[in-house]
Amino acid sequence: MKEDMSSTNLWVLAGLGLAGFLILSRRQRKQVKQGHGAFVQYFELLPPPPPAPPKAPHPLTGLTFAVKDIFNVEGLVTGFGNPDWARTHEVANQTAPAVLVLVQGGATCIGKTHMDELAYSINGENKHYGTPTNPAAPTRIPGGSSSGSAVAVAAELVNFALGTDTGGSVRVPAAFCGILGFRPSHGIVPTVGVIPMAQSFDTVGWFARDPSVLHKVGHVLLQLPPCEPRQPRRVLIAGDCFQLSTTPQERTMGVVIRSIEKLLGRQVLNHINLGQYIASRVPSLKAFIEKEEMEKKDMGVLALTGISRALRLIQR
Repeated sequence: MKEDMSSTNLWVLAGLGLAGFLILSRRQRKQVKQGHGAFVQYFELLPPPPPAPPKAPHPLTGLTFAVKDIFNVEGLVTGFGNPDWARTHEVANQTAPAVLVLVQGGATCIGKTHMDELAYSINGENKHYGTPTNPAAPTRIPGGSSSGSAVAVAAELVNFALGTDTGGSVRVPAAFCGILGFRPSHGIVPTVGVIPMAQSFDTVGWFARDPSVLHKVGHVLLQLPPCEPRQPRRVLIAGDCFQLSTTPQERTMGVVIRSIEKLLGRQVLNHINLGQYIASRVPSLKAFIEKEEMEKKDMGVLALTGISRALRLIQR
């Protein structure tokens, strides 16, 4: 009799455990469906009415986007990834030009996305608000500091998103989430209405899943006239940079080379040593390199190290 009761109790416990697991799983799936933890808040900035025919529609008509919580939006507090910052700052009295030009271009902004606290990380984690779930690898970090923007695009919640890139904050989360991320040259896109992190490097960038969307957004943000795409005549492969990775070159540089050959042909490829090129043209980098290092390492590698150290010092 006791054995029967014990067996029954075990089955009850197992049943309760399974039920709890199923409930938890459903809750987790529901949370993922509600935005992968990408958004700080939802709102709508609607584009102007489309022009009457025969005029062409706005270039971004029908597209939705989100913006990192570092861009000002009129009537909202820019949180900067920190609750104390949000609590002690007033609402913005105007919207950042980079956001406005996209809305005027026909896109609808649907909300603000999470970011690393004060933009000071490239992991995508935030102690106060949590870490957005990386749709490409749910058990891995999404990368930052534009984490929410990258996740919103990767999860197909928006067509594209705005981020900022000071030391990799668009490029890193794009790579981690398996989407496209673009950082243009510094100063090309206005940073007015964007909270500064390191103004000598702060750059507005954007994410998309579709190359054509990335291209359209770039034309609007960069204020480029319509033109036919032209194929590049030369593509430089910095082999020494790939050598710094612990991943086998066949899985990195090899993939890039084969893709370029397939798309553009082998004749456009040119191999260079980027470190040596920089070392020969920026001798002042020696100030960021120890004398002992110069005796042990190749100057090309040290030049890349010097750039990294200079960047970190400027950011601080």
